[in-house]
Amino acid sequence: MVVMKMKFPFQKRVKLAQGLWLLSWLATVAGALTFTLGCILKTELRRRAEVMDNTEIHAVPNTLMIVGLASLGINYFAGRICQDALDATRFPRWKNVLKPYYGAACFFTALMLLAVIMSYAMKGNLEASLKIGLKNGIRFYKDTDTPGRCFQKQTIDRLQMDFQCCGNTDFKDWFEVQWISNRYLDFSSKEVKDRVKSNVDGRYLVDGVPFSCCNPSSPRPCIQYQLTNDTAHYNYEHRTEELNIYVRGCREALVNYYMGLMNTIGIGVLSVFMLQSSVLVSLRLLQTSMEAVVGQENVEVETEGYLLEKSVKETVMEYVDPVLKFLMLNQVADGEAAPSAPKGA
Repeated sequence: MVVMKMKFPFQKRVKLAQGLWLLSWLATVAGALTFTLGCILKTELRRRAEVMDNTEIHAVPNTLMIVGLASLGINYFAGRICQDALDATRFPRWKNVLKPYYGAACFFTALMLLAVIMSYAMKGNLEASLKIGLKNGIRFYKDTDTPGRCFQKQTIDRLQMDFQCCGNTDFKDWFEVQWISNRYLDFSSKEVKDRVKSNVDGRYLVDGVPFSCCNPSSPRPCIQYQLTNDTAHYNYEHRTEELNIYVRGCREALVNYYMGLMNTIGIGVLSVFMLQSSVLVSLRLLQTSMEAVVGQENVEVETEGYLLEKSVKETVMEYVDPVLKFLMLNQVADGEAAPSAPKGA
């Protein structure tokens, strides 16, 4: 069953080739834009790598960069094919190239759509990675003298100031860790001794937060210690009063930032996907309409073009069968090459 069959007079074929040539170069620019967006997202993710537990989310920018580069090649050759389509004597040289070309082009175009889906679907992976990464970052905040963790304090402080957040889930996460290094604690002080002895792990825990949690927009001077002690501060009620520190957790802030960035990129890449699909569909119609001209004296004859000569299922199997046969031959060859098992005595 022929899919999307259309008639193409000579002038219509010429206009199709010319229009497609312009469209292919527009898609080339869009491919370069896709690669650039992938690089931007990759850079932004690497900037916060210290507060991420894994790099699974990097699959999105990596895929964008791959399909962006592939799109450059696909559309460059599409432009060359369009130029040769205007000359019936030069077009036949593409006959043996077009089938693998369409196979590769369809694969990378589908991969582009997959990148769009991943940009929306990987919120859970991002949130889980940030949850563990931020937890470790807060835990190692005090280790400014430990190799490999020297800049952890600076990273967390800059993060909280840049994103106007505090802690992992909220500011109370700082109450559960010792974020002040022992080198800055006076262990001869009774207060310090009492706090260290008050918990099983022997940590110096306070109901306070680092300076980077302070909200400069607050009219009141920053209260960063004894946040839950109403009697320690004048005219203060921590349960009802709006605190002058950031109350939003950094995990929420980062998830919102990255998901907003990826969703925006996803919309752009989806537009590129539609443009790329239009190029491939138009190129296929041009190819099939030109194949009917090859070998004829009158090149201005009206021809028919189509998207698929067979049904979608038959067309897909036409590409998949050779791959399956190749894999089966390799398995048979490996089985014959394997040494036979030694017989028992």
